[in-house]
Amino acid sequence: MTDNNKTSGTDKDTSAPASPTGKETPSSSKQSGKPSAIDKSAAKSTPTDTPASDKNTATPPPQAKEKKGGNKLSIVAIILVITLGGGLYYHGHQQSQQLTANISALTDEVSSLKSALANSEKQSQEAVKKAVQDTQVLIEQQDTTIQSLQSALADVKGRRPNDWLLAEADYLVNQAARKLWLEHDVLTATTLMQNADQRIAELNDPSLTPIRQAMAKDIQQLKAVKRIDRDGIVLRLNSLQQEVDKLPLANAIMPEAEEVATQQVSGNVDDWQQNLKASFSDFVGQFITYRKREGDVVPLLTPAQTFYLQENLKAKLDQAVTSVYRENGRLYAESLKTAKAWAERFYNQDADITKSFVATLTNLSQQTIEVSYPEALESQALISDMLADRLRRDLAPLQTGENN
Repeated sequence: MTDNNKTSGTDKDTSAPASPTGKETPSSSKQSGKPSAIDKSAAKSTPTDTPASDKNTATPPPQAKEKKGGNKLSIVAIILVITLGGGLYYHGHQQSQQLTANISALTDEVSSLKSALANSEKQSQEAVKKAVQDTQVLIEQQDTTIQSLQSALADVKGRRPNDWLLAEADYLVNQAARKLWLEHDVLTATTLMQNADQRIAELNDPSLTPIRQAMAKDIQQLKAVKRIDRDGIVLRLNSLQQEVDKLPLANAIMPEAEEVATQQVSGNVDDWQQNLKASFSDFVGQFITYRKREGDVVPLLTPAQTFYLQENLKAKLDQAVTSVYRENGRLYAESLKTAKAWAERFYNQDADITKSFVATLTNLSQQTIEVSYPEALESQALISDMLADRLRRDLAPLQTGENN
């Protein structure tokens, strides 16, 4: 009979007590995989009729105790987690309510600040508006006072013996304006303005200094205007009109004939056909010549067409003369361009007079006849106002005395 406490060579742990029913514990069965021979013999020798009291008083295995302890710890951990989560939720809810209350308070405070700012801005605008109105009233009162003082000062001074020089200066300035805008005579307008400045300088009146400054500015603008020799351009155009009848007409213009290469007779016997053709063409060419021309043929002009051509060319030059005085640059350029095209097409280009005619048209077409003039003379209004303030106001009391 084998000992139950001995371990076999194949079992690693057989020290665990056997169950009352003679079966293996779960731990032994899991470790060994199948029961050993010693366990079988022990199971056979163990009596099967164990009393009921032994079954009830048997101690549970240590693994069951560990499971019960682990379940208790799990329950405690779950309770702690639930308690902690509830506490955190309550704390977050309290913080949210506090933040909501703070936001409401800040919103109310911002609204009150906005209303206060709007009221303050409205009051400031009203104060500024009132200050502006008061200032305007004060300025108007000061202007009225100044005007009354100026009128009183003019009345005290009385009539000046040299005011006729101011009237003469006003006349000269008006004449300069007419020369500038009606006749476009910049040189005469500049001379008139300089004479008017001399008349005002003879008055030796410091109150006329602004007028002299304005006149100096106007004179400088007139001197800066580009000078155009219109008379010279017109005289050259008139001389071209007189040369139109002297221009020689061109002969009939035919396009150039195509060059035909002469065929040479070769010394090769095999080229007898081409040599025969070349010899025949050379022989026929001595009696009949045939040349091929491509292009338009310009025929000779009839006497009537020549007359119309000359008159139309003169009309174009006359149109250019009118454009010079009207300062119409576009019409001037088109007239000269057309006249030049007719001269190059219908007149003999080998003649010296035709070459000179075309060269003069080219030179004249490059001339600029448009000029930018000042829009107004600043001194004209100033001197007119000053003259009205001095002379016409001084003449009013005399007319009143005569009526009385």
